[in-house]
This record gives sequence, C-alpha cells and structure tokens, in this order.
Amino acid sequence: MDDLERELRDLSAWLATPEPPDVTARVRARLAAAPATRRDAGRRRRRYALAAALAALLVAVLPPGRAALADVMTDLLRFAGVTISTSPVVTPPSGVPSPPPGQRSAALDEARRLVRFPIRTPVVLGPPERALLADPDDAGRYRVASLLYRAGTLRLDIFDGRLDPVFVKQAGGSGAEWTQVGAAQAIWVGGPHPVSYTDRDGVVHQASARLAAATLIWEEAGVTYRLEGDLTMAEAITIATTLE
Repeated sequence: MDDLERELRDLSAWLATPEPPDVTARVRARLAAAPATRRDAGRRRRRYALAAALAALLVAVLPPGRAALADVMTDLLRFAGVTISTSPVVTPPSGVPSPPPGQRSAALDEARRLVRFPIRTPVVLGPPERALLADPDDAGRYRVASLLYRAGTLRLDIFDGRLDPVFVKQAGGSGAEWTQVGAAQAIWVGGPHPVSYTDRDGVVHQASARLAAATLIWEEAGVTYRLEGDLTMAEAITIATTLE
C-alpha cells in the first residue's frame, strides 16, 4: 500500500456520508398518488387486451364450419368489418329501408375508379346488372360498392374490411357458423336477418335497416365481401371462389 492510498483510507474515517434514499418507497408513494384517470386508462388497456386475447382464442379453438357463434359469451362478433349479433332477441325492421348515405348508381368502370379497393366480380355471374356506390368521403372516394344481379335479388357488397364496422347484422334464430372460401375464413348466416348500415362515425343507421337474405361474409387481402341472396351455403361458396 503506497502513502497516498494509506492517507485516503485514514481520511475516510473522518468523512460523514448520508444514508442512500429510499427510492422504492418514493416510487410507491408516487404511484399511489397518480391521477385516477391514468390508473383507469391502464385498467381499460388491460381489459381490452384481455378481451382481444379471449376473442382470438375463441376464433382459434372453434372448429370452422361447425361451431355456432351463439356460443360467444357476449353474443357479439366483429368479423371483417361486420358486427354480428347472435342474440336470440331480434328486432325486425319496420318501414321502408332508406339507402346508405350518399348512395348512387355508377357504371362498373366508374365504380372501380371511385373506391380505394379493388372491385372483383364473380366469373360465374358475369358483369353486374347494376353497381351502387355509398358513403363518399371529402375526396369523393366511396366506402362501399354493391354489385346487383338477378334483378337485385342477389347482391355482392364490397368494402375495406380493415376499417371500422360497416354493417350490423342480427343473426338471431337464423344462426351463424364458420366456413371457408378457399383458404379464407368466412361466416355464413343461413336465413333472413335484419342488417343495418354503420357510417364513418360509427353511428348505426336504423332507418337503413332491412331484412337481408342468407349471407356469406369473407375477407381477402383486407377487402371484405358480403354475398347475399336466395342461396345455399354451398352455392354461395361456389360463387365466391370465382372472383377475379
């Protein structure tokens, strides 16, 4: 030990050092005093994460093509931009349904230019007899395209399934079940059921509610397709697999 080190050791005995701060206690006190809104937000985030995990688990474990959606605990399912209620209590629409906001007719080529997603048509049905566009934004781009066949008794609604819900369906006693269109998961509602339009602000337009026919819903590459008409599930899937 050299002289400098010996002198430093001797000096340490004369120095008074304070006790280290209780950081743990300070952090706990600060957390306890945190605003209720922050704590509530944290609880909401945890609840949302848990609900999302439960929904993903239900989708993973339900056998496609057989599991009834009525087994979902909340009786609600969001799938590809469509909210489906499987509650047995169904309120039938009353009065004449109004069209979705800003609906207008368009030629197929024009419709393809005025939406932000590809419009594909079923080969087995050929060109639509009529095309409709609905709910334009400020840039004049429409949210939904509908292709009508067989004098309007068969329709194919097309929209961006990554956006907020576009339709609300009350499956009720008609039942709803998982199936597939090619490799894509799909939902089949096998009988008449009320359907309403949900606008860009999330408002459900009850005035647009109508009694829909059997419907097949599926999503491909972020685009949702909703095929409605007097069809069996097998017929609907056959039509759906011919989109191009």
